[in-house]
Amino acid sequence: MTIKHLLILCMLLFAPLLTAQAATAPINDAAALQGVKEGKGVFLIDFNDPKKTAFYLEVIRGTHAGFTRQGVKPDFVIVYIGPTVRFLSTRPDDELELEQGDALKAVAEQVKALNTLGVRQEVCAVATKVFKVPNETILPGLRLVGDGFISLIGWQTQGYKLVPLF
Repeated sequence: MTIKHLLILCMLLFAPLLTAQAATAPINDAAALQGVKEGKGVFLIDFNDPKKTAFYLEVIRGTHAGFTRQGVKPDFVIVYIGPTVRFLSTRPDDELELEQGDALKAVAEQVKALNTLGVRQEVCAVATKVFKVPNETILPGLRLVGDGFISLIGWQTQGYKLVPLF
């Protein structure tokens, strides 16, 4: 048997052990969070699909939980702009309600859950005007801001890191 064959045989014998060890290693973000006490993130949400909106709001909740689980205090802001504001109303238009009623309920549930976690959620008044969403119908727990872009720039200037969602 040549050295090459012996090396291959050793690799084949020990590969399962290495794979098993890798599989049991904890999955975390320790390297990225080394020395981090607080995670300040601003999420810009601009979707035209309520199902996608509900999904990403659930992902943000998971991210919040992940920070907490790893000993980092999450400090999140969500800024809703564009057509997404149509999904944040207590009185969505009839067509949207008829076609996407379940997804709209899921969005409202996620908004409420995030609000309970202390996540600040802002709705762009420019978008509510463009998409004809009456400001008085915005879901409870959401804050109306004059301009979502100004808000986004302000939060970033205060040290919040942009989390791009697309």
